[in-house]
Amino acid sequence: MIGLLDSVGVSSNRDQLLELLSTVVRLATDSSDRLDLKIAAAALREMAEGFEVFAPFRHIRKVTMFGSARTLPSDPLYAEARDLAALLAAHGWSTVTGAGPGIMAAGLEGAGLEHSFGINIRLPFEQEANQFIASDPKLVSMKYFFTRKLLLIKESWGYAVLPGGFGTLDEAFELLTLLQTGKAEPAPVVLLELPDGSYWRGWQRFVDEEVGARQLINPVDHSLYRIADSVEEAAAEIVGFYRNYHSLRWVGDTLVVRVQARPSMDEATMLSAEFADVVAGDIRLLDRPLHAEKRAEEFPDLPRLAMRFDRMSYGRLRQLIDALNTLPSAPPAPVITPLG
Repeated sequence: MIGLLDSVGVSSNRDQLLELLSTVVRLATDSSDRLDLKIAAAALREMAEGFEVFAPFRHIRKVTMFGSARTLPSDPLYAEARDLAALLAAHGWSTVTGAGPGIMAAGLEGAGLEHSFGINIRLPFEQEANQFIASDPKLVSMKYFFTRKLLLIKESWGYAVLPGGFGTLDEAFELLTLLQTGKAEPAPVVLLELPDGSYWRGWQRFVDEEVGARQLINPVDHSLYRIADSVEEAAAEIVGFYRNYHSLRWVGDTLVVRVQARPSMDEATMLSAEFADVVAGDIRLLDRPLHAEKRAEEFPDLPRLAMRFDRMSYGRLRQLIDALNTLPSAPPAPVITPLG
């Protein structure tokens, strides 16, 4: 297998590629039947195609928009989705949708071709990619929902969910599960509603009265999402999440949080006390990256906070990020100007 990598001139990430090749060998030598192999081959091929499409745009902030394929262009929700994508595009964000009709088309119409990405699903009864993305190279078509959802979530920095059916609810709950368990990095999730709408407020009642009341989730898990009833409120939540917070990574047992502006010692002390239930010891301010972060893509010039986070309370981690964004030392909140 090493010889195969040598023959095609591979010099980076060889450990991971060897792992992939070892898995292929395992599939070839165990009891996998033809259907097993077809599923594995198609899934890997789809992921490879999706990674290739998104690779040149990894540095661009993107919001994934979920919602019903059945929403008509005459529906006020269509206009709301379109306007949110347009407003985010004005702030440099691109929009990713499932490339179908309804809310998916509205998001790409508002974003414009330059700021649009589509991840279509091939179904027997639907769906061709909508006219706003059909001929664009930033469109990927998927056979499987799980590979599609992987790309819809993996590549984005924020999420907007509008009312929809089973598929939309599945996507919303899976996204919240990934955030709740730390399987996805913290990101803003907006459940967008019309000012007089009842969809997400009805969903909230179910979560409160049936899920929360049975103690099936932690009360702080409500911090993982926001219900918004205007385009401006939704955009402010998404863009404002990165007001001060930038990104994070684990270095061994230490969680390193990168920020735009360095907190003061007093602010770090205040955060240590406020989040002592989920952070062991003091939150430390770092003047330089830890050794494992010294690559250029690890943002070496950004200030950092280091902490021993409990790896369980991701709703509280979201609250810590919110606190970082509102510190006196944080940059000003972004100004969201309504579309003219």
